[in-house]
Amino acid sequence: MFLKQVIGVRQLVEFILKRGDLGGSSQSATNPLAAQDGVVIHKRLQSKFPANSRNEVSLKYELELGGQTWIIQGRADGITYNDQDEPVKIIEIKTSTADYADLKESTLDLYFGQATLYAYFLMREYDLVQMEIELLYVSTVTEAIEKVTKTLTLAEAEILFEKVTQEFAAWVTLKQELTAAKLSSLKALKFPFSAYRQNQRELAVAVYKAIALKKRLFVEAPTGTGKTMSTLFPALKAMGEAKTQRVFYLTAKQSTRQVAVQALEILQVDIRAVVLNAKEQMIFPEEKDLEDDENPYMLGYYDRLRPALKDILEHESLMDKEVIRQYAQKYTIDPFEFSLDISLFCDLVICDYNYLFDPRVYLQRFFSSQDQGNFFLIDEAHNLVNRAREMYTATVTEKVFENLVDLLKDTTFTGLKKQLNKVISQFTSVKEPMLEYQQEELLLDEKLPSLTKSLQKFIDYMLIWLKKHQGYNHKDEIMETFFQAYTFLKISDFYDATFRTRLALQEGSCQVEVFCLNPSALLDQSLALGGGAVLFSATLSPLPYYQELLGGQENSLAYRLASPFPAENLRVLVAPNLKMTYRYRQQNLSRVVKMVGAMQASHPGNYLVFCPSFKLLDEVVQAFNQAYPTIKTLVQTSDMSSQERQEFLAAFKDQPTSSLVAFAVLGGIFAEGIDLKGRKLEGVAILTVGLPRLDLKNDALKDYFDCKGENGFLQAYQLPGLNNVFQAAGRVIRTAEDCGVVLLLDERFAQRRYYQYFPPQWQVQNFSDQQLPAILDDFWETVLQKAH
Repeated sequence: MFLKQVIGVRQLVEFILKRGDLGGSSQSATNPLAAQDGVVIHKRLQSKFPANSRNEVSLKYELELGGQTWIIQGRADGITYNDQDEPVKIIEIKTSTADYADLKESTLDLYFGQATLYAYFLMREYDLVQMEIELLYVSTVTEAIEKVTKTLTLAEAEILFEKVTQEFAAWVTLKQELTAAKLSSLKALKFPFSAYRQNQRELAVAVYKAIALKKRLFVEAPTGTGKTMSTLFPALKAMGEAKTQRVFYLTAKQSTRQVAVQALEILQVDIRAVVLNAKEQMIFPEEKDLEDDENPYMLGYYDRLRPALKDILEHESLMDKEVIRQYAQKYTIDPFEFSLDISLFCDLVICDYNYLFDPRVYLQRFFSSQDQGNFFLIDEAHNLVNRAREMYTATVTEKVFENLVDLLKDTTFTGLKKQLNKVISQFTSVKEPMLEYQQEELLLDEKLPSLTKSLQKFIDYMLIWLKKHQGYNHKDEIMETFFQAYTFLKISDFYDATFRTRLALQEGSCQVEVFCLNPSALLDQSLALGGGAVLFSATLSPLPYYQELLGGQENSLAYRLASPFPAENLRVLVAPNLKMTYRYRQQNLSRVVKMVGAMQASHPGNYLVFCPSFKLLDEVVQAFNQAYPTIKTLVQTSDMSSQERQEFLAAFKDQPTSSLVAFAVLGGIFAEGIDLKGRKLEGVAILTVGLPRLDLKNDALKDYFDCKGENGFLQAYQLPGLNNVFQAAGRVIRTAEDCGVVLLLDERFAQRRYYQYFPPQWQVQNFSDQQLPAILDDFWETVLQKAH
């Protein structure tokens, strides 16, 4: 916000003058579609301005604040001029879902405050003593227009200008003090360890250059490289040299965010950093069942926000969940919204992918327009492909609307029930051909315009209805239906040749899903909002595949590091004569069990067996327990609680005296992101090549890439499956001292179309059933002798 010596008029007015409650009257809280509607309304009103008016006029004013030259700039919706070409009236257009009569005084103060500053700039520039300011307010629901005109003198405008700029000057001084401390700290920053790991300095240099050149860099850095420190350290060094102004460290998991926090604590730099968490994790327990107008943490939020910001910024460097909640409790403000307001003042923002890439929850305060001063570090980037597809997927279901109609049947909400039934009627039209031809599922390459139009009318009606009905029954069900429809429309707005529509019938009820096959263009747009990005992971092979799907431009850079660990510490063993396609699994189940038994018998320790589904997992576990009843086993279930997950991992003891064989699902919670160092894990067995299930959506993905002249099976099935395999295999070697084995139990791993993508550091050996025990014994004898 303050890193540049430029600030927007609206931004300045809202920061200094905003007061009152959080939520309720805000446009975004009332109507998520308000901004989109507002653009249309702006253009329509501007087209009707008088001939002597000009639209979208850029205005700016320079002044000295804190010993610096600051530019306050903005864009007036309209300015009317007289015959001498002097400005006589500022026209400011504002929109929200509320009626003008329902707007709070605090909201009107912001509207007129913005227009007053524009008028002050012009009166100073043209040496005028007064001007008119006109507010054109439009309700996006009723489209009723309210026009309010005031005559403003230069003296009156100057009073507001002085108030705003003087209060802002105090914040400028605070930011200067924080910046001076930051730059001093970062210039003195040194690598926190006595020596770099193998390839670690190489990665750090590449990251620094990417930041300096404002490039996108894709990096595959094997486990043990020290990826977090190798990216965060050069980013902060670059920040200290003004090559970037703010760094976003984006992750897929909370555990990965914690690793970034630990790295920052090791670096011990005097910067302001915030860790953003989901709303449900941040708010206080007592807030959960309260309406906004009953919530003490939201009432008067903006009256207490600025003192709270000043306090936390002056006394804290790293602001995580606990720190933010401490100050939020002290000032009685909502901790989630407080965390977002804090982020504007931070040099480092650690958060989930959603805050940049998800069109429903991205940080509008940062990503409404491009800012070259922002740089993105994207950890575990292999996760971003599927996460992006999920972000651009939305479903609307007939059953939700039918259930709501049933709930409301004894109410007087006649109009609402009518709107619901109109939507249900569209579902009926959609599913009639499917019922006639007995189709349970159908794929289309276009939106359903009639259903979409019906949902839009439902949303428009609901915006008026919700305003009129405050204390109504069945609120949760009504809001669930509203937001399901809104989300579906929001995602449908992105529909193009990369999207498909899936229709499905479940017990006669229709489900409509829009989903994205190739999110690369959408990811590219998000990444372009910053001054560059480094996307890194231990498994980003093949790099061209990820470059294409993750928005890699033609001039992006790709980089693969060698593993820092001794290759001989890991033995990868492939069963070239083991058929594991669905047809042969049952007849080869006993062979699989014997191979797993041989793995644990060769060297007592902890082992993980990964299966592609819970069904196969249950079959393997049952067969293994019958064959090896004395071996302790552990089994992942489909509905494990957080406590059960922790207990599962806690069972992997270091220096075990007997074997433990655990069974988990490939691509699941224990196949990635767990760190079992030392003797906590000494081998994994991976059953099948991990292909995603055959279904309509994956086949659509295959067909999409086939039509582009690419290998659709490779893109839709083979590479996603291999990534799951690489992640699971990566659990074995976590440090330079670790040793272990990986059994790849499927003959397809011995085929070139698979092994050509294996990590270069893998030492791969084929085996027969009879050879396996001797090969394992030889490996363990060799590595144990070396260790001694």
